[in-house]
Amino acid sequence: MIFLKGLGDFKQEIIKINNQVNEEMYGRGLDWQKIDILGDKIIILALNRRISVLKHLDDKDTFTARLMDLALLNEFKIRFKRAFEEATGLKIRTVLKDYDPVNQLAATMIITVEPVEEFLAREYS
Repeated sequence: MIFLKGLGDFKQEIIKINNQVNEEMYGRGLDWQKIDILGDKIIILALNRRISVLKHLDDKDTFTARLMDLALLNEFKIRFKRAFEEATGLKIRTVLKDYDPVNQLAATMIITVEPVEEFLAREYS
């Protein structure tokens, strides 16, 4: 577990974790990402370029491309949750994620077991 000084450090750690998991799974990092924290909800919007193999399937076999997207999203959520909890010590209730292949935008909502600000105040004060 790392030491975080405040909300800014916490957001930077989430950016790092999200980028690392994307690099592990897709061989590339994110072009940009924005994080908002509202109580026990962490919302990440990110530009995530389409995997070239899936890009070729999009027009020819949409159903198979979508199934691959779902399988990859599920694996991402497992890996992200593990990395997040190990790095921050904050437990996650659930990770919800979707990807829009047309606009190449990913939206992730992380719901934690307690509000982030309360966790940070207790753990790192």
